[in-house]
Amino acid sequence: MFNLTKTFILMAAITALFVYAGGALGGPQGMLMALILSIGMNFFSYWNSDKMVLKMFSARQVDEQSFPAYYNMIKELAQQASLPMPKVYLIEESAPNAFATGRNPENAAVAATSGLMNILNQHELRAVMGHELAHIKNRDMLLSTIAATMAGAISSIANFAMLAGNRGREGGRSGGLLLMFLAPLAASVIQMTISRAREYEADRVGSAISGDPISLASALKKIESTIKGIPFDRVETHPAVAQMMIMNPLSSGGIKGLFSTHPATEERVNKLVQMSQTGIYPT
Repeated sequence: MFNLTKTFILMAAITALFVYAGGALGGPQGMLMALILSIGMNFFSYWNSDKMVLKMFSARQVDEQSFPAYYNMIKELAQQASLPMPKVYLIEESAPNAFATGRNPENAAVAATSGLMNILNQHELRAVMGHELAHIKNRDMLLSTIAATMAGAISSIANFAMLAGNRGREGGRSGGLLLMFLAPLAASVIQMTISRAREYEADRVGSAISGDPISLASALKKIESTIKGIPFDRVETHPAVAQMMIMNPLSSGGIKGLFSTHPATEERVNKLVQMSQTGIYPT
């Protein structure tokens, strides 16, 4: 519940930042133009992002005949979570990872890489897919889309304002230049924080779905130790999809803690171990 509350507080913060940036930089007209453009782009993404992402990864849909163990595992977990059966995909990729996509539980899909299946046992794989179903149950795709919409709108407003300029006011132009960099930066930080909060919540709900937080903790440690030596080229090319994954596959930078889309694996594991011992996920 704490992570859910924190997510909505952060959503309120990014909305307030959006309103402030629009009013300070572009005025009412600039704010409206940027908002319309950003909402239009993200509305299209919201309705089509699942198809685009699955196509980008060359994901292959599987069923009970072509991949019975994997498919039936998802079917059992979906029933446990009281969710409609999602579409099930396999990605032929050596980098171990998994994600969920779709605009709502009725139009959802889960995907796992062949590399993930190669390094995890059945209990660990089941726990990972429980985590992905938790994203569907929590409607995280909707929250992510809203956050992306607002962050994109802030960047659009800043760019529009700098093109238009604050005519006749050198101090205004300097303030606009500063805000052009700071507003999108702050929006990105808030967006990343939202993503990390959703990962904690998916760990908690996913562990309740699978009933096995220890296997999820074990899976996370295996994925982290393996993923460092196996580049995920399609994610490196399209870094915006990194937040969808159960583990961030991107190369780390010097300030990775601030801009990471995922919490530290050690923190996630510690929370899961405590949940296994007490039955309560620490907030």
